[in-house]
Amino acid sequence: MKNRLARADVPVELTWNLNDLFASHTDWEAGFNALDAARSELDRFRGRLGDGPQYLLDCLNTVEALQQRAVRVSTYAYLRNAEDGTNPQHQATAARVAALGARLHASTAFVESEILDLPDGVLAQYLATEAGLASYQVYLQDLLETKPHRLSPEAERVLAELGEVLGAPGMVYNRSKASDMRFAPFTNAAGEELANSFNAFESTYEGHEDATVRRNAWVSFSAGLKAYNNTYAATFATEVKKNVALARMRSYPSTEPYLLQPHKIPIDLYRNILQIIRTELAPHMQRYARLRRRVLGLDKLLYCDIKTPLDPEFNPRVSYEEACALILDALAVMGPEYGQFLRTALFERWVDRSDNVGKSSGAFCASPFGIHPYILVTWADTMRNVFTLAHELGHGGHFSLAMRHQRITNARPAMPFVEAPSIMNEMLLARHILAQNTDPRMRRSVIMQVLGTYHHNFVTHLLEAELQHQVYAMAEAGQSITASVLNQCKGDILASFWGDSVEIDDGARMTWMRQPHYYMGLYPYTYSVGLVASTAMSQQVQTEGEPAVQRWLEVLKAGGTLRPVELMQAAGIDLRTPAPIHAAVAYVGTLIDELEQAFAG
Repeated sequence: MKNRLARADVPVELTWNLNDLFASHTDWEAGFNALDAARSELDRFRGRLGDGPQYLLDCLNTVEALQQRAVRVSTYAYLRNAEDGTNPQHQATAARVAALGARLHASTAFVESEILDLPDGVLAQYLATEAGLASYQVYLQDLLETKPHRLSPEAERVLAELGEVLGAPGMVYNRSKASDMRFAPFTNAAGEELANSFNAFESTYEGHEDATVRRNAWVSFSAGLKAYNNTYAATFATEVKKNVALARMRSYPSTEPYLLQPHKIPIDLYRNILQIIRTELAPHMQRYARLRRRVLGLDKLLYCDIKTPLDPEFNPRVSYEEACALILDALAVMGPEYGQFLRTALFERWVDRSDNVGKSSGAFCASPFGIHPYILVTWADTMRNVFTLAHELGHGGHFSLAMRHQRITNARPAMPFVEAPSIMNEMLLARHILAQNTDPRMRRSVIMQVLGTYHHNFVTHLLEAELQHQVYAMAEAGQSITASVLNQCKGDILASFWGDSVEIDDGARMTWMRQPHYYMGLYPYTYSVGLVASTAMSQQVQTEGEPAVQRWLEVLKAGGTLRPVELMQAAGIDLRTPAPIHAAVAYVGTLIDELEQAFAG
């Protein structure tokens, strides 16, 4: 049985280089302590923001400088913990950063309260007379929209000081998942014992071509989840109850409008994403499931079989180096500036691709302002890895451009746009591979990879969003949120979507335990928004070429200066209507049509 490496034994070339953040832990300690002490710089502004526009500008500039330093300090701690969550020093560092974040939030809480307490018309006068405040206009407008939901300054300060406590559900979930959860080894058909882990299952075994390996790994994985079923239900329930309570305190009609406030989208877009995709996509995905069962010759399709390759003998391994070359070719259409970012990120150790004990599962891109992005993946030489890497590079490329053209206050767009640039890269990658290959088996393989992207965002994450939708409604009605409730609810959602094409077992019912998104507000539905937008945008690039690319690059550079729907409009996509949603789902249907024809007979 192959054991996973300890982090210290991983070859350095497979890891990211965090020296651009801090050259050593000692340097980080100095940065941490200096930031903590710098909070006192705000004291001179307390009670003075009504004294004139220059006071407000100086105060906002000071807050922004502290935020930039805080991002650097917290990112270092976050990445260290992500590379090995079993390391006690990394755990302690992450906890210290969370505590400092709460202190920093408490130190700045007066700023927003004092701005909102300014007499009517004063803020507009400040903006008209002080040109430097123009950079903060979007922030100030967003802040004014929250005024009906603000509490007293003292209450806001207390909530800010409780920031570390309010973030505890997500912290407990992530630390437990990285440090405590273990999975029993399992055997293949030859009786050989194989090690299992979150990363190994999700990156290798979940899509394994050998049914014995895949299903035995699933039994092991499900048993590992089961041991934490009640604990994770408690963390989930605490997160939900927290948000329900905060929404009521702030006089929102329900929790969803409260959580959607920072998303800056019409509520109809959120509802359309949930309703239209679930209704119209389910028949297509059920067809795909039945095709998979027939082609693979399975007596029944288990939940652990829904990502199995349809042509397991055609499963070429893709090394990291080969993936880099493929991504660079596919994204060359994005122009030289974007291409230079890609080359630097891929070859200058901005990517951590090892598999080691304690490493965070899944993949992400962290983009500390003023430094550069860092990407975490677990490389297993699969084409799925290639698409995942292209996805995370999409986040990195987006924020690299935004950081060059915006200050930190305006660098990040609202959440519904965040996934569009990353999924756009996956669409461009797929179209490039299809255009370069005439081999029918390769075409089938790439279509299945594209369908994997749609499955991930239109199925996995969308059904997460549906679970959130239902669970928040239950909590608001006073229903207890327990493991049995979550398992039943998730199982019913999956059964409704897949119909009789997939057998929903206990492991499937516990899939809500696999994702950290439930501790990030209403994040899951935004993947579907991103996929709708990137489907439309990639088609525009294919038909228009350079003009569409330039529109897209300008939107990426705009950062958060526009709202998500406005960013989409600037790119040429109108999400004020459901038409792009219908079109994206219909495109999935055409891909499955082609697969059915390819495997006919």
